[in-house]
Amino acid sequence: MSTEQTPVIEKPPPPAAVPPAGRESRFWSPRRAPATVVAVLVLVTAGAFLYDIAAVRAHHPAMHWRRELARRLAAEPLDATWVLVGAGIAAALGLWLLVLAVTPGLRDLLPMRRTHPDVRAGLRRDAAALLLRDRAMEISGVRRVRVRLHRSRAHVLAVSHFRELDEVRGDLEAALTDAIRAMGLAHEPALTLQVIRPGRKG
Repeated sequence: MSTEQTPVIEKPPPPAAVPPAGRESRFWSPRRAPATVVAVLVLVTAGAFLYDIAAVRAHHPAMHWRRELARRLAAEPLDATWVLVGAGIAAALGLWLLVLAVTPGLRDLLPMRRTHPDVRAGLRRDAAALLLRDRAMEISGVRRVRVRLHRSRAHVLAVSHFRELDEVRGDLEAALTDAIRAMGLAHEPALTLQVIRPGRKG
């Protein structure tokens, strides 16, 4: 009696969905310096108050600075200058922390299109601008190029010392459009191109 076992074929799990083009968000900055400053301030303030409260519980007099602060807060009106200045500084710091909490930061790192769901890549803004400048300098007739690259727009100013400006502009537009597409950015910046003649000397 033969007992043949049917082989079991395991199907590979379906690949995870890759975000569609243009949906990549910016990279979030860790913001170590503001976090360190806030942590140190909270630690020092909380430590001072806890030490003073423990001293009072141990039947020692409260620290001089807390007695003075309580006396001045009880005596000074709310519209006093130093009270308003302190409240303004606290409100400004709180607003600054809120802005840092809800904004991603890292504006110099442009997110690239994701080809794998578990891998994210980015391109530095200055490197992308240098790439566009190098591609523009390869065009015949271009003497000098200035590139300002933003998240949504690339401003290119080229100086051409020979050839017709329309011809140079057409070659530059084709080359820079291909370069922007080849960079693989999640949000391809729109190209703003200006071609001029060099200024006269003297």
